[in-house]
Amino acid sequence: MMAERVTVTRGVYLVSAVRRDQYPAEEKPEIVFLGRSNVGKSSLINSLTRVHNLARVSSQPGKTQTINFYEVSLKIAGEEARRDFYLVDLPGYGYAKIGKGQRAIWQKFIREYLLSSPRISFVCQLIDARRAPMPSDIEMFHWLVENGLAVLPVATKIDKVKKTARAKNIAAIREALAVPEIDILPYSSVKNEGRSDLLDVIAAALVK
Repeated sequence: MMAERVTVTRGVYLVSAVRRDQYPAEEKPEIVFLGRSNVGKSSLINSLTRVHNLARVSSQPGKTQTINFYEVSLKIAGEEARRDFYLVDLPGYGYAKIGKGQRAIWQKFIREYLLSSPRISFVCQLIDARRAPMPSDIEMFHWLVENGLAVLPVATKIDKVKKTARAKNIAAIREALAVPEIDILPYSSVKNEGRSDLLDVIAAALVK
């Protein structure tokens, strides 16, 4: 088996926040993960870091109610020093059973974080590969782009899509986002498919 170019050497929960004064004080690059509720965000974070239950997986959508910061260290082949970054887990959007008041609070502190943090390298927007993007996915994608944030769409739960249908489903996501040339990264948290590719993208962002 070929050795991985990028290895995760550490992944720990750091802090949860809903206000700017609660964000980590130490300056480190931030890789942001967001997506609709129940898109598999916590499972992907656990798969990516290979730390069991680092992010709490729940069968109940809308469980993440704060901005959760994790500190992750990478070892990149050919480099002596580790590269540290914050993996930032945002509450899921598009969950209808959350009351309007709670949803408005979430939207406020999520928007404030995304617009105010100067440390964001890029945003991984998770989209369920089994179906076409929902209107909230499309709206969020274009909001991120319009506000100058780099976005990498990640097609989750790809293991639940038949191999013969994968290219079609990825193409449907690309068409819905209306950016024909955009890269979409397929990911399976169950099989760790796409893990090395995503770590490569993160490493490339950290060494810029």
